[in-house]
Amino acid sequence: MRISKLAASLSVPTGAPFAALPLAPALQLTLAELGCASVNPLQAAMLPAALAGHDLIVQSPPGSGRVVAFAVALLHRLDQRRFDVQALVLCPTRDRALRVTQRIREFVHATRHVKVVTLSPGMAMRPQIDSLIHGAHVVVGTPGRILDHIESGSLDLRAVSTLVLDETDKMLDMGFADDIVYAASRCPRGRQTLLFSSSCQGDLSPEMERLARHWLRKPQHVFQLPV
Repeated sequence: MRISKLAASLSVPTGAPFAALPLAPALQLTLAELGCASVNPLQAAMLPAALAGHDLIVQSPPGSGRVVAFAVALLHRLDQRRFDVQALVLCPTRDRALRVTQRIREFVHATRHVKVVTLSPGMAMRPQIDSLIHGAHVVVGTPGRILDHIESGSLDLRAVSTLVLDETDKMLDMGFADDIVYAASRCPRGRQTLLFSSSCQGDLSPEMERLARHWLRKPQHVFQLPV
């Protein structure tokens, strides 16, 4: 698998304003209202490449600002006029999925035209199905529950333009490899895939290497050591 480091031309300096990135004015305004004035080291390293449509492998520690980074990236590609699932975020646990959903909703609150739905265990299927029937732009969920909805016919991923694998190392440790592969196989081949790992201990695991080799296109690698 070819993994390239990010070119200098695809980066902005840490501390640069979000306004230095080619984001829609509405998203720029929301970031400012939420107090996200400037990019941190991880966002500076990965957002220019992500906004340009590159697939990424990102190794970063917890608390590095990855949710803000991938939320901005997937919302940048979203067409709010189309009521299709255009972004899918896979998380290892229900709690993580709920936190990610809440954060993404903060970024779309001002527009009120983007619907974000959580699909996770511990919640009845019927209300989730009803939410999907009425349309959604972004779906955040655990691999097992996403698989349940795909198999029931309630979740259509044919319009997905961004697939985010959040905390991939944890999902693989929990035995979700087959579910991740199945969900990825139902998304368009031309989608963008952003793979995140909380492990910063050197190289990717063999299982994560296999996943990246099959489902990412010429990924670029962002590696951030814990502070």
